[in-house]
Amino acid sequence: MGILSGNPKEEPLHYGEVFDIWASHLAGNNMIAGYKTMINHAGDEDLKKLLIEAIEIGEQQKKQIEEILKENGIGLAPVLPDPPEACLEDIPIGARIPDPAIAATLAVDTASGLVACSQIMGMSIREDIGMLYGQFHMQKAALAAKILRLNKEKGWLIPPPLHFNKHHEC
Repeated sequence: MGILSGNPKEEPLHYGEVFDIWASHLAGNNMIAGYKTMINHAGDEDLKKLLIEAIEIGEQQKKQIEEILKENGIGLAPVLPDPPEACLEDIPIGARIPDPAIAATLAVDTASGLVACSQIMGMSIREDIGMLYGQFHMQKAALAAKILRLNKEKGWLIPPPLHFNKHHEC
């Protein structure tokens, strides 16, 4: 048997794992709070459903991350308070976050989460941590597909310049 080849939960976390797990907890807390605020601004019902799904996924992942942090004696990241509920019509038009901006933020956050999960998976030496973030990666990938579909259906997607390979005959 080699070093660190027993029960992964009994192995120590290395400093990179500690930082990345804690940072993902902080980012998740902030995204949950932000999405709860964005629900107040969203007018599109399909977008609201995706925000609720993102919050539910985030809350579920948060519980799993908190368990690891607590088991390893690591303090939890701060949590923002829940925003008050607001009626969309009570938010002045100039102060509202438009639906396309909300959808774009959700897409960017999800894409960033995919990268973060891949990084944590790649640098983890504890199998349970790598597997957990692999599970998170799959959840985020499924959510990202729904967000992309919504952005396309609603006409909110702003694609980069498209390349059409044209063959010219001389």
